[in-house]
Amino acid sequence: MRYWSILFGVMAVLCVGAFAYAPFSADWWLPNAAGDYRHVVSTFGREIDSLYFIILTITGVTFIGTQVVLVWAQYKFADQVGPDGKPTRPAQYFHGSQRLEVVWTIIPAAILVFIALYQMDTWASIKLRSATPRVPILAEITARQFQWVMKYPGPDGKLHTADDLFTVSDLHLVKNRTALIHLKSSDVIHSFFLPQMRIKQDAVPGMTIPVWFDSDTAGHFELVCAELCGWGHYKMRGNVTVHETEEEFQKWQADQLAEQNRSQLSMASGPQGR
Repeated sequence: MRYWSILFGVMAVLCVGAFAYAPFSADWWLPNAAGDYRHVVSTFGREIDSLYFIILTITGVTFIGTQVVLVWAQYKFADQVGPDGKPTRPAQYFHGSQRLEVVWTIIPAAILVFIALYQMDTWASIKLRSATPRVPILAEITARQFQWVMKYPGPDGKLHTADDLFTVSDLHLVKNRTALIHLKSSDVIHSFFLPQMRIKQDAVPGMTIPVWFDSDTAGHFELVCAELCGWGHYKMRGNVTVHETEEEFQKWQADQLAEQNRSQLSMASGPQGR
């Protein structure tokens, strides 16, 4: 029936509309900073978005082409029955076209090779350990069900010493400065995901994985776990604060250390600590 071709055509138009609208909405596939939905806050984010738009264009053109052919074939070759209820046009069968099969195999293969080669520089600059920036470590982040445990170097600038600062699901960094973290997991596989900065990295038990990123905009952003990690996965959210200056970050760190020291002193001097 030709009505089915109309239904498929309408659905195809709606899908194309969603593809066209998504890049211009901060709440869809490419979330950005509140108030400036077109601005990507991280250096890597702009490169990743560029790759995303290339892939979206290729898949979008392919989708439109295949849907046009599908709707046309459904409409043109719909069943036609006579007054006696029998088809007026018998079905015709053919083995296939080897030439057509070769064409539709070579073209997708060439597109995949192009994408693989085109993205190599971006992938290398974001993921390869050899590209790890030579900057001080901002924090060691350990994922566990269902929170992010963060350890910052204290005044001595070294991790795993007595003056380390501990926070839970509260990441702080400085604007326009590369942040290097060491990512771990204490139980299952988690996924460290900063949507606005386009950074995503699995946290794997037994491994310490360097992750680096930046932000050219001060403000508050999201940290989420993008890997189903158990019944409380939905709770594994964190806050990301990008400070305007190094002095502002240092003041936050000093205040947190003072509060941490007061809490430790209170516990040590309480009834259980005596």
